[in-house]
Amino acid sequence: MKPLQELSFPEELRYVESHEWVRVENGVARIGITDYAQDQLGDVVFVELPAAGKTLARGAAFGSVESVKAVSELYMPLSGRVVEANPALDSSPELVNRSPYGEGWMIRVEPSDPAELAGLLSAAEYRERLKG
Repeated sequence: MKPLQELSFPEELRYVESHEWVRVENGVARIGITDYAQDQLGDVVFVELPAAGKTLARGAAFGSVESVKAVSELYMPLSGRVVEANPALDSSPELVNRSPYGEGWMIRVEPSDPAELAGLLSAAEYRERLKG
């Protein structure tokens, strides 16, 4: 596992303590797991994601990531309706390790309460929690 200072936490994203990130683009939230999470998991071998159309509450499990070390639940940072799951992860789950903030994104969600974004952590706040 990498030292914390070698991991990436883009400033424009928002984070939750369960290690998911959120990027809002044109009113749609793209969600994935952080560089820290993929580093802790090790090699990702399978990703289970919800079908488009599923509505989930903030904090609800939306899928799981299986690595050579463990299976970990994924949690919704925002309430909303899933508009797309990343189809590339079906055949290439390793994208989560290679590009957690890019090609390794997991789902796109139409937020039902955009005000929930204000409660998410900044990159600096997330990094502080990891040190704790």
